[in-house]
Amino acid sequence: MSEDTSSHRRKVKLQLSAQAEKYARPDAPIEARKMAARGALPLEPIELATVLFVLASDSEPQVKDTARQSLEDLPQHVLDIVLRGPAHPALLSFLAHVHKECEAHCEAIALNNQSDDATIAWLATLPHSRVIDIISQNQQRMLRNEEIVDALGGNPLTGRAVIERILSFLGLEERETTDDEDEGLAEAEAEAAVLDILGGDMADIARLLVSERNSDGDEEEGRNLLAVIGNMSVMQKIKLARLGGKEARSLLIRDRNRIVATAVLASPKLTETEVVTFAQNRSMGDELLRIISNNREWTKNYQTKLALTMNPKTPIPQAIKFMNYLQDRDLRVLMKSKDVPSNISTHARRILTKKGKL
Repeated sequence: MSEDTSSHRRKVKLQLSAQAEKYARPDAPIEARKMAARGALPLEPIELATVLFVLASDSEPQVKDTARQSLEDLPQHVLDIVLRGPAHPALLSFLAHVHKECEAHCEAIALNNQSDDATIAWLATLPHSRVIDIISQNQQRMLRNEEIVDALGGNPLTGRAVIERILSFLGLEERETTDDEDEGLAEAEAEAAVLDILGGDMADIARLLVSERNSDGDEEEGRNLLAVIGNMSVMQKIKLARLGGKEARSLLIRDRNRIVATAVLASPKLTETEVVTFAQNRSMGDELLRIISNNREWTKNYQTKLALTMNPKTPIPQAIKFMNYLQDRDLRVLMKSKDVPSNISTHARRILTKKGKL
């Protein structure tokens, strides 16, 4: 039998056995429903939980409240079976919200193939590192539902390794060009790909988004590009981070989704000048600055090392590492600066003292 019940403002259908149906159906005797709501039923764990889930939407307030409480207080051995078994996705979603503080329970739901993508996307917003790691390893779900990628990118606990894994899953492989002809072809292909993302008659916008030329400072043009990017989905932004040009990268590096911003740093088109600009940006997230700091090619550039050291958002261990390569005049600036952490100014003084330059 199918029973309609609401879960998080949506209607779902649940299949019940004949034995369970006699307790859960709306026209069942009130006493039978009250008894069932207390969880005193000779049913298997998953079917017991399903009956309680149905009764948690009962028209009789006493039945509804008792069933909900019984469902929230399922014995641990029963709950473990439900969270790991072939329970209905709506039931798993309900239990995910009930047990959101428990990482072990959320982990079980994240591993359960019966959990729907909406529940997984919601779990990806929670402060549970193991759950984040589990979700980020499911390539099929991420490709199927970009809300999961969006949620992971917005979670502060989503670390660099997870972000790199996600970008790898999404197939964002670097493409190198060897000469001007290849570069022109790459830009033409990128423009076509971006136009495909945008859809409609937006060839001019697509051309601007893939251009590697410096912006001419047109404010209206900048606002238009920002509006277009703002209306893109997270997956479209990630693709644009790899396909787009300088202006697109300068906008996407500031995206709230850290996967999008990290995709910019993975772009094969990124130039040293842009890296220095990013390293100087004091609104840049520390994880992005850490990525720049750990890139040996980028940090061969003196200006990159200097920018990272001057940026108060750069993690202190990375900043201190680069100070040994700075010229005395820059160390003196750091020593006197009130815009850097005291650890940095103190270390600059220490280096200059050791050199006998003070």
